[in-house]
Formats: sequence, structure tokens, C-alpha cells
Amino acid sequence: MSFAGDLRIVARSRGFRRLYVTRLSSQFADGAFQVALASLFFFSPERQTSAGGVAGAFAVLLLPYSVVGPFAGVFLDRWRRRQVLVWANVLRAGMVVGVASLIAAAVVGPVLYAAVLACLSVNRFFLAGLSASLPHVVPGHELVMANSVSTTSGTLVAIVGGGFGYLLKRLFGVGDAGDARVVLVSAALYVLASSLAARIDRDALGPDFTGPEMVRTATRKAVRHVARGLLDGARHVRDRRPAAHALAAIAAHRFFYGISTITAILLYRNYFNDPADVDAGLAGLAAVFAVSGAGFLLAAVVTPWVTRRVSPPGWIVLCFTGAAVTEYALVVVLSSPLVIVGAFVVGVAAQGSKICVDTIVQEYVEDAYRGRVFSFYDVLFNMAFVAAAAFAALVVPPSGASRPVYAVIATGYLLAALGYARATRRSRAATALALTCRGGTPTPL
Repeated sequence: MSFAGDLRIVARSRGFRRLYVTRLSSQFADGAFQVALASLFFFSPERQTSAGGVAGAFAVLLLPYSVVGPFAGVFLDRWRRRQVLVWANVLRAGMVVGVASLIAAAVVGPVLYAAVLACLSVNRFFLAGLSASLPHVVPGHELVMANSVSTTSGTLVAIVGGGFGYLLKRLFGVGDAGDARVVLVSAALYVLASSLAARIDRDALGPDFTGPEMVRTATRKAVRHVARGLLDGARHVRDRRPAAHALAAIAAHRFFYGISTITAILLYRNYFNDPADVDAGLAGLAAVFAVSGAGFLLAAVVTPWVTRRVSPPGWIVLCFTGAAVTEYALVVVLSSPLVIVGAFVVGVAAQGSKICVDTIVQEYVEDAYRGRVFSFYDVLFNMAFVAAAAFAALVVPPSGASRPVYAVIATGYLLAALGYARATRRSRAATALALTCRGGTPTPL
């Protein structure tokens, strides 16, 4: 079935439609905001960019706010998720205005990093809330389609928002003043996203306050038990092998994807273009992300169709294998056209695998734990990128041109594909044996 067909099916639900437009408006704002940050941190004429500098920026932005993941899970399993979506965007709008003020005042260093970090931390509540809410607005048999439509549309709209931010940047001019104006526009877009989330019924997105796990505890007590909430989510996943294997696979992907992203930034900043021509570098990188977005769209179209034939785990294996082949090609020929082709293929792999992982996790965890599990998922997702940043800082040259690094990325994807295929085969065999002993019939993923 086509992407449009999938959208028509899941959009029959009013709850899904409202959740969907909330996601799109907020992620459009994310794209504009992130372009301003990229211009400020990576393509500023006043700043030189090295592997260590790019890796350090990602580490500062991602490592601390991964800690927010456990808090998000605890609260998403206690607070009305609709309220989280509304107020997270209101809070982000205010914080983003503060960031714009710091940029306009030419404030740099830890203060600016901390302000940006706070904005991105709030985003964890919003994105985790979207994932945890989705099973409340579509039936279980439509989750693959809903994930495909939602996550892919969100990513594509973020890219479009990035293009909008890039056009605004060209309009407002280079330098900190232009970046600050783009950031202010993104703040207004977050206010719009909040107003759209307010149209959703207060109790429509859960959580389901039933059973001993869902007793409403005082917020102060919940904060004291944040670590326990994270451990509960991890234990819940550990006891559900399909979800555990899927999370391990996406963490491996995120590590190698992170190395590839940092390398691409350096290639377009310092290798394919004159380092002094930051506009050309930013335009080249924008082309890479645009092509990657086309890969995301293709993944949205083909993933529901493929998973009805080879299963979600099988499609994850195929995605990783395709990414490995493309990265091996860059070991042989390192050129801008091939990097763009690689961005398309890896875009398909990234989005196709994530759609499947989201669906597997949603299917195998109970709603009482879903917020904590998705927060644990976020921690893995971001920590893998931080690990990639640390690795890139050590081995990637300032130009980004390194065939051995691409060989590592390609081999990593290949090993991830083989390891996940083996793990899922063993899991299916164990499930079949257990069901046979109980007189049941095994059901494939």
C-alpha cells in the first residue's frame, strides 16, 4: 500500500489526526531551530570546525540531556500525556526566546550550551510522549502503518523546516543576528504546536491509570524514584527479548550513523569546499540532508509493504545490509556525489529500521511501562550517538576524509545485520519451543 493509502487508513481516527498535526508543527519548528544551531556551531565564519569541535558540540548537547530520559518515563506514566504535549511546547517557546537573546548578545561558551541543552531536554518529553501516545489513537494492527506515517512525516517535515530555516538565514543574513532571528521564528512555531495539541481531549492519550503500577504518586516521590523507573523500563525490556534485540540493533545503527553524520559535516565544511566559504559548505550539507529526507520518504512507502512479506526484523536486517554496501563504496571512491547517494540509502535504512523498532517495542511492552521503556529507548539512542562522537573525535581527521573510518562504519553495519538476524532466529526458536511444550502455535513477528 502507498504512503498516501496508509495515511488515509490511520487518519480515519480523529485522535490520530490531531496527534499527527501536533507532531508535524512541532518538528517543523525543530528543523528551523536546528538549522540556526548548525549555522552557529558548525558553519560560523568566526569558528574553525574540527572533528573534536563537532564531536564536542554533539557530546555537550546529547550526553547531559540523555539523563532527562528517565524523568520523562516516570512522568509520562503518571501525567496526562496530552498535557505534556501542550506544556512542553509552551516551555520550549519561552526557552528558545532566551536562546535567541543570548545569540543576539554574542554570548558563547557554557551559558549558551546550557540554554540550548535545556531546550533540547524538554524535547525529550515531547517526543517520548508522542511515541507512548500512539497506541491510544490507532488499533494494534495499524501500528506499523501509524509509525511509518508519523515518524517519517515528522522527519520529513523537520527537513522541510530546516529548509525554511535555511531560507530565513539567507534572508536575515550571516552572523549571530541572523541566527537569532531564525530562532525567534522557531519559538513562534512552538506556540502554534502547543495550540494544536490543546485540541486533543485531555484523557485521550493515556496513561491508563489501572493496576498497582499506575497508582498516582506524588511528584516528589516520583522524582526520588527516577532511577527505579529507568531500571523498571530496562527490566521490562529484558524480559521481552524481541524488544530487547530491537533496541540493541537501533543502538548499533545510531552509533555508526553518528560517525557518518560527523564525517559528512567535516567533509562539506573542510574538504569538498573552501573552509572560508561557509555558505557553500552549509548548502552542500543541506543537499545531503534533503536527499536523506527522500530516503526517509521511500522508507515510509515501502516499509509497511515489505514488513508484510519479510517481517519487521527481516526488514531491519535488509536495511543494515544496504547501509553497509553503500558505506563500503565510499571506501573505494570518496566523492560528494557518492556521499549524497550514500545519504539516500542510509536514510532509507535509518527510517525503515526505526519504524520497525518503534513498532516492536510498542507491541511487546505493556502500557503501564510504555513511557519508561521509550525513555530508556531515548537514553540508548542518544548515548550511542555520544559514543560515536567520542570515537569520531579520536579517529576522524579535520577534513573528514578517511577511508578507514568508512570501512569501520560499513563493517559495523554488516556485523549489526548479522548479529540481529542471529538473535531473532534464536528468539523465534525459543518461543516456538515454549509454545510447543504448552500445546500452542507459534506466531511470527
